[in-house]
Amino acid sequence: MFFDPETWVAVAFVILMVLFGYLGVFKSAMTALDHRADRIKAELDDAQRLKQEAAKVLADYKARTASAEREAAEIIANARSEAERIAADAKAKVEDFVARRTKTAESKIALAEAQALADVRAAAAEAAVQAASTILSQSVKGQIADDLLAKGISEVRQKLN
Repeated sequence: MFFDPETWVAVAFVILMVLFGYLGVFKSAMTALDHRADRIKAELDDAQRLKQEAAKVLADYKARTASAEREAAEIIANARSEAERIAADAKAKVEDFVARRTKTAESKIALAEAQALADVRAAAAEAAVQAASTILSQSVKGQIADDLLAKGISEVRQKLN
């Protein structure tokens, strides 16, 4: 048994373990392992905290995106309604402008007709006065003719104008 190498390995192992126990290697190894476990636990806690913060940031980003999409939809809807209102206003203004232009043109036409009618009447009156003057001057002579002529001319002018 003393010549057997496994025996000496077992004896050396036991002596080494007793020496480690006496020197406190087990305590320091356990302390190191405890520190490492604490460090790993702290890293896991930190990772969990970072994960929660990332989830909050993601939720905030999604909320902001949804809010921005709603605002964009509202802006588009407002722009469309504003464009429709502006188009309706422009159409009403154009219709009003056309109506005013038409009314102005109609009144100018009526004024031109009235002026033409007045010109025709004046020309007719002038022609009638000239014809009456010519006829009366040839048929009636003297002072009576002049009085009749003046009276007739003034009556014709008053009635035709």
